[in-house]
Amino acid sequence: MAKIDKSKYTKEEFKKLKEQRRLEKQSKQQVTFINSTSTPRLTTNKNTGFVLGNGTSRASIDLDYLKSNGKVYACNAVYRTFEPDYLIAVDVKMILEINKAGYQHKNIVWTNPNKSYQHVQNLNFFKPSKGWSSGPTALWLASQHGYGTIYMLGFDYKGLNDGKKLNNIYADTRNYKKSSDGATFFGNWMRQTRTVLKENPNVNFVRVIQPDNYNPDELNTFDNYSTMNIEDFKKIFNIS
Repeated sequence: MAKIDKSKYTKEEFKKLKEQRRLEKQSKQQVTFINSTSTPRLTTNKNTGFVLGNGTSRASIDLDYLKSNGKVYACNAVYRTFEPDYLIAVDVKMILEINKAGYQHKNIVWTNPNKSYQHVQNLNFFKPSKGWSSGPTALWLASQHGYGTIYMLGFDYKGLNDGKKLNNIYADTRNYKKSSDGATFFGNWMRQTRTVLKENPNVNFVRVIQPDNYNPDELNTFDNYSTMNIEDFKKIFNIS
């Protein structure tokens, strides 16, 4: 894991990032290997992609385990503690933060064209602009790279507390709302996700969810879409 530069964060942000690192380290230390005869184990697979939204359902996943099993596409502030194969960010404040850290000079970052950062170097631009939110944009990008199966993690859509409160793993940190704020409207995310599923009928999309996660009928109508319990996902990829 990349070392956290304390000078770039407020005291509250640094405390939250430090706690997240502690949980990730603890998860890695507790790994136990499963008998491959009883549970299938997926090894490095060029036919598999992982797309990370930032819903809290993925908080228990040690992201480092994913990279040995396929390419990882992730969004926004994930770069603070993890380096995905592709980072997608479309919010101006987020891109400016990423640029301040210099992340795009050593890693792949995709975004939409914008006058606010048109002179920033080493960014990759969608042409034409997708005009979508970061999560569905990342899902679309992965769908263009020829994977047979794409796992969707942290695509929670609905807010916490019965849909009333913000559902984001980076709540209470820079450029994010407070955890006490109201939930973000997810209608656009749902519509954009549906578009990706519809345009890619030969890709198997698997949404990894907690037992109590929202399970929208709008997605269940697609033959190339299914859900998987997060604990089953951990067993398949030997994540404890």
